[in-house]
Amino acid sequence: MSRIWLTALAVMVAGCGIQPSEVIDAGQAPTGVASGATLYFVDADDRLRPQLRRTDHLGTIAEALAWLLTGPGEDLRTQITTTEGVTRVFVETTPDLIDLRLPLATYEVTPLGIDQIVCTALGVWVQSGGSRTTKVRLGFTLATPESAKLRTCPLIE
Repeated sequence: MSRIWLTALAVMVAGCGIQPSEVIDAGQAPTGVASGATLYFVDADDRLRPQLRRTDHLGTIAEALAWLLTGPGEDLRTQITTTEGVTRVFVETTPDLIDLRLPLATYEVTPLGIDQIVCTALGVWVQSGGSRTTKVRLGFTLATPESAKLRTCPLIE
């Protein structure tokens, strides 16, 4: 009987044979529970400003862009002219690219408006655990070669 106890003790002391490894860096962790999505609007000085749209959940990129297209909050404005009520954005994502198809023509969006869209999409992406280095490509109903450009947000780096 004591032989069984000695064997059991030897097994417990020896462990399972798995050696410890070094710490593996997997990037930044998701930020956790969100009370809403951060949308980017333009202030009186023509600078992008984040504004939390309280929705009790982070939501998707498509939802955040629909909220952006419905208009700004207090003391902020948008550089996007939308056809009233058309806010549906189609989104396809890979780890390196967010591809957006917008219900807008290029002439309806200023360069600052493009930054609003890109920053809002990337903000949701990063907050849900995606990489800050992901690029965004915008697709418009009436496009120009400039619209196929891969973009980043000047405020998210």
